[in-house]
Amino acid sequence: MPYSMSANYPNYKMLGINSGVLFGAFVATLGVLQLLPEDATAWNKKEITEVPLFKRWKNNVKKGPVWDGDKFIFNYVLHPYGGAAYYMSARSQGLNAYYSLLYCFGVSTIFWEYGIEAFMEIPSIQDLFITPLGGAMIGEGFYVLKRHIVANDYRLFGSPVVGNVVAYLIDPVNEVIGIFTGNPNRKKETGWCLTGLCAAT
Repeated sequence: MPYSMSANYPNYKMLGINSGVLFGAFVATLGVLQLLPEDATAWNKKEITEVPLFKRWKNNVKKGPVWDGDKFIFNYVLHPYGGAAYYMSARSQGLNAYYSLLYCFGVSTIFWEYGIEAFMEIPSIQDLFITPLGGAMIGEGFYVLKRHIVANDYRLFGSPVVGNVVAYLIDPVNEVIGIFTGNPNRKKETGWCLTGLCAAT
């Protein structure tokens, strides 16, 4: 399809799969964060886990949002990158820029800030804005780059290795799910293409 920020031709089936995978990834991410040292997450795990799980979630939601003291890399690097991945989950499935931004807001706010993460901490003011807005701005750049890569048969700078590595980095959800569901952008190829040596169908 020609590049457009307003044209909308969503694939709701794949968007639903993406959303389910993201939710599962959030649960797994919370588990990983719990294993990190307390100075990395700023969580007092002993104090937090003394409160029953759903009571803890309710208390955190009622108290928020607040300005958090998370490390720079979490708030201003990983969160915008995560937002860009959420944005690309929708944008690469045919949603226009506006609906992809709304999707990004929904995923980052409902699934993460007021969902999974609220079991451990009070929702963050920075994350409510930086993740979706920063993610959408970065994500649209990722979308343009991904279109360029796809149009050049998953090559970047003439290299299938560079093209595939960058494709997985800028659109991880769609590329990883495409390994299992098939990727229509890989015309005669399926499976793991990180090396550029894909199996023909």
